[in-house]
Amino acid sequence: MSTAPLPTIVFLHGFAESREVWTAFTRAFPDGYRLLTPNLPGHGTNLAPVPDFSMEAQARYVIDYLAQKNCSGPVLLVCHSMGGYVALALAERWPQRVAGLALINSSALADTEEKSQNREKNIGFVERHGVAKFMESFVRPLFAPVNRDRLTEARALLEEIGKATPETTITGAMRGMAARPDRTALLRNAKFPVLTVAGKHDVAVHFEDAVRQAALPAEAHALFLEGSGHQAYLEQPEPTRAAVLALAAAVFGG
Repeated sequence: MSTAPLPTIVFLHGFAESREVWTAFTRAFPDGYRLLTPNLPGHGTNLAPVPDFSMEAQARYVIDYLAQKNCSGPVLLVCHSMGGYVALALAERWPQRVAGLALINSSALADTEEKSQNREKNIGFVERHGVAKFMESFVRPLFAPVNRDRLTEARALLEEIGKATPETTITGAMRGMAARPDRTALLRNAKFPVLTVAGKHDVAVHFEDAVRQAALPAEAHALFLEGSGHQAYLEQPEPTRAAVLALAAAVFGG
């Protein structure tokens, strides 16, 4: 007699990260879920040539990855930063595949002109000085001030992963993020529950924007973290994990 497939949670990492960032976070998840942690194109060990770093192309990659894993039903997407941009593109094109969405330090807003210009400046820096030099200054400010010297292992992990990321991925992904459209209407019209996790000291996703975003979905869940920056799943893993598991229970029952 065949058994029903386990409810599936898919974790999408952020820019210049890899599936390794989820290892500690997912360790305490119950056995009743199937956990999938792909490397997005050009990241981690997924180093095949990438012709298109747009969020839409990366969303297509995730759909193909799910097919390879024999996962055809709706999934809960748990996403950090750029992973959230990819998930939003996926939800726009394949809404039937999304059972729920957790946006951790991510935004449905398009880049402002200032942020887009900053990405171009960062691309120029990487092209002149290399990825390793860029990561030495990029990672530390992502953490809340109180965590920058406390979470040295987490910072070192992100720097190590980032420095191993190809330059073509760094520059391509930044251009892909800069070109993404506003998808706040998708959240406003979402037929699935959405969790927003926001850090008070996030330098990449402004806290006030995240608070406004959290109110958009019809079935809205939110976690606002006073002692966190842009890396909530590393800076405050326990409340972040609890919020994700509460969303999973709401999505799948239990």
